[in-house]
Amino acid sequence: MSRRSFAGKSVVVTGAGGGLGRAIAKRFAAAGAVIAALDKDPQGLEALRAQLRAEQSECLALRCDVSDPADCEASVANVARHFGRLDVLINNAGISHRSAFEFTRPEVVRRVMEVNFFGAANCTHAALPALLANQGMIIVVSSVAGFAPLIARTGYAASKHALHGFFESLRTEIEPKGVSVLLACPSFISTHIDRNALGGDGGPVTHEQVVFGNRMSPRDAAERIYRGAVANKRLLLIGRAAKVAWWVSRLTPAVFERGMARRLRGELESSKELQ
Repeated sequence: MSRRSFAGKSVVVTGAGGGLGRAIAKRFAAAGAVIAALDKDPQGLEALRAQLRAEQSECLALRCDVSDPADCEASVANVARHFGRLDVLINNAGISHRSAFEFTRPEVVRRVMEVNFFGAANCTHAALPALLANQGMIIVVSSVAGFAPLIARTGYAASKHALHGFFESLRTEIEPKGVSVLLACPSFISTHIDRNALGGDGGPVTHEQVVFGNRMSPRDAAERIYRGAVANKRLLLIGRAAKVAWWVSRLTPAVFERGMARRLRGELESSKELQ
């Protein structure tokens, strides 16, 4: 398969105000793309725009709530007017929760699904006509939780599993028309998503996140996502922990579940103690 160039392309990045989204936006800008940065955080957006301007890269910063379909439609229309085209959509915006389902309010799961799954669906629906016209690309930031169970994160895992079902199915519709779909699955990254995670009651989680494997820097993860996009990958397992989880969860799922549960058992116990 031919390699992609992003020089001169218009790239939309959701959740671009910080963390992985900001790193992704900066990496694609370094490759010569113009960036449309979408986020609910105006300060984060302004910081990114200033950074890219200092690096002689163009950035359109738009406040957008991806869980609102009308907001997504308006933002995508704004991008098309400003740049005259839209070539790449990077669905990165997301939130998490850390709590046993037994002690998690249903509205917390619904909120996670609204942002992580429906947010990606909303943006994709809005951008799809332009992506089809330009034979563009959709990049979806998923997770190990998109293909394997993750204790005390039922809603988060559900949202990421849903992304795989949705975009793998969408790929069968649009790949023959020239639009590529890349599902990127990192393990644990040093971003604010863990610090901003919801607890079972919908408020900020108060206990420390437990991880398996080492945390990856946003810059490193963004570099691997960029290289995967250049190579037109369909699935990208980012980091050793993600690759181990992929194979062990498929070859010996019970072994994976026991090992994962042992490492992350503290998350479950912490959510009980809060009751």
